[in-house]
Amino acid sequence: MMQAHRAKYNLGQVVRHRKHPFRGVVFDVDPEFNNTEEWYQAIPEESRPTKHQPFYHLLAENDQSYYVAYVSEQNLIADYSGEPVAHPDVPDLFDDFEDGSYSLHFHMN
Repeated sequence: MMQAHRAKYNLGQVVRHRKHPFRGVVFDVDPEFNNTEEWYQAIPEESRPTKHQPFYHLLAENDQSYYVAYVSEQNLIADYSGEPVAHPDVPDLFDDFEDGSYSLHFHMN
């Protein structure tokens, strides 16, 4: 029997990577790994996360660029900086930034 996984982070929440210098806002969550095997195998084995945990889609930013990231829950921590994410796609999905998170333009089921 498969165990259901409850996501630790919410849509609109700002998070940062534990090991790499980037942060982002959560715009989707997969209950378990849902990317290609090729993508998974490209991660060095010593730092490859387990597939049986939530994975987050982020509108991410670092000092050089903006991009979409796919990150395991074990590699994320909440961002308490109070700073908004400057990714140019944020206004397409989210409204106001308040108390460290964004509100969605629309509600999901």
